[in-house]
Amino acid sequence: MTQENNPYDEPDSRTRPAGTPSHWVTPPPPNTAGRPVTPPSQPHPDPSQEATRITNPQVTTTPAPPPPVAVTPPPPAVHGQEVPSATDFLDRRAESAGFGPATWGWRGAIRRMSGGLISPKMGQDEVAYEQDRAMIQRDFDGPRTIVFINPKGGAAKTTGVLAAGYTFGTVRGGGIVAWDNNETRGTLGIRGMRSTHRNTTRELLDNLAAFNNVYQSRIGDLGAFVRSQGDAHFDVLASDERPDVTGQIHADDFGQVHQLLERFYKVILVDTGNNMRAENWLAAADTADLLVVTSTVREDTGYSGLWMLDALQESGYADLKLKTITVLSDPSPKVDTNLARDLTEVYQQRTRGVYRVPFDPVLVAGSTVQYSQLSEDTRMSWLKACAGMAHAL
Repeated sequence: MTQENNPYDEPDSRTRPAGTPSHWVTPPPPNTAGRPVTPPSQPHPDPSQEATRITNPQVTTTPAPPPPVAVTPPPPAVHGQEVPSATDFLDRRAESAGFGPATWGWRGAIRRMSGGLISPKMGQDEVAYEQDRAMIQRDFDGPRTIVFINPKGGAAKTTGVLAAGYTFGTVRGGGIVAWDNNETRGTLGIRGMRSTHRNTTRELLDNLAAFNNVYQSRIGDLGAFVRSQGDAHFDVLASDERPDVTGQIHADDFGQVHQLLERFYKVILVDTGNNMRAENWLAAADTADLLVVTSTVREDTGYSGLWMLDALQESGYADLKLKTITVLSDPSPKVDTNLARDLTEVYQQRTRGVYRVPFDPVLVAGSTVQYSQLSEDTRMSWLKACAGMAHAL
C-alpha cells in the first residue's frame, strides 16, 4: 500500500514530488552534532532542457498551479460560537411558547372565574388534543393521497372518508377533497351534502380538456363538478350516478382525474369500491401515500381486511406495514369486547397503528351525514385517527 506524503514533513530527495523542476534542492538535515555542514553543490541544469526553453519558450518544467477551490464561509460566530439567525430566533420562540392556558375542566373554570388572574396550565388531555390538531395542520411538501380500502361492503369506507374529510377540512381549513373512486356507482355523493348540480367523475372526465391549460384553469372551475360540504370545509367528487351509462372507470381515467385534483387540493381522500381486481382500485392502491384499512368490529369484515392485506403483500407491495393504518368502527352501541381486542391486536401487527371509532347514529343511519350532529366522542376519535394519518405522511 502506498503511503501518502505528509505535506508538513521535511522533503526528501528520494521522494521528490512528481513534476518538480530538476533544480529543486533538498535542504540540509538539521545539525544535531554541532559540526559544520557543507551544503551540497547546486546541480547544473540539463543542457538539453535549457535548449528547449530557448527554442520553445512555452515549454516549462514548472508545474501548473492547482485550480482554485471554493471555500464555504463558516456561519458568523462570536467567541467561537455560532450566532443564531432570525429564523432560529422565531423557531425557538415558537417552541418555547407551547400551548395557551387551560380552557377545559376545572382549570378552565378557575381561569374564567378569576377573570384570567389565575391561569392554570392545560391538563394532559387538552395538551394531547392541541398536539393532534397541530399534527393535522402540519405542512406537507406536496399533495398527499389517502386511500380507504376494504373489499367488503359495509366496512365503513364511505363514512370513514366523510368523517376524515370533515376532520381534515375543519382543522386544516380547506384544501381537501373526498373522491368516490368506485368503478361503477358508489354512495359517497349520496351520503355527502347535496349540490345544485349532479355532475360526477364521469362528467369531469368528459370535460378534462377545459383544464389542459394550467395557466387559465382555476379551482373555481371545479365547482361545476365537485360538491361543497359547507362548514365542513371540504369537497366531494361523486362517482357516476347516471343509470344509462354502462362504462367503468379505468386506470387511465383514475390517473387523469388524480393528476387534476393534485393541482388544486392538498389532501385527497379516496373512497374505493369492493373489487380489488378493478383497474381503478389497483391504480388507487399504487398511487396512495397512505392506505387506511377500515373495518367494523365484526368477524367477517375484519377477516376481509386481513385477507386484503395478505393479497397486497403477496402482490409485492413494499413497506405495506409502514404505509397502512387501521380504523375500527363500532357498528352498534354494544360490541363484542373480546372480538374488538382480538381485531386490535392482529391489526397492530399488520399496520402501523389502530384507531377505534365509537358508534354514531349519524354515520350509520344511511342518510346524508349532518356533520354538526356528530357526537363529541366521534369527533375526538377521528381527530386522533387523522393525526395518526398526518404523522404517517
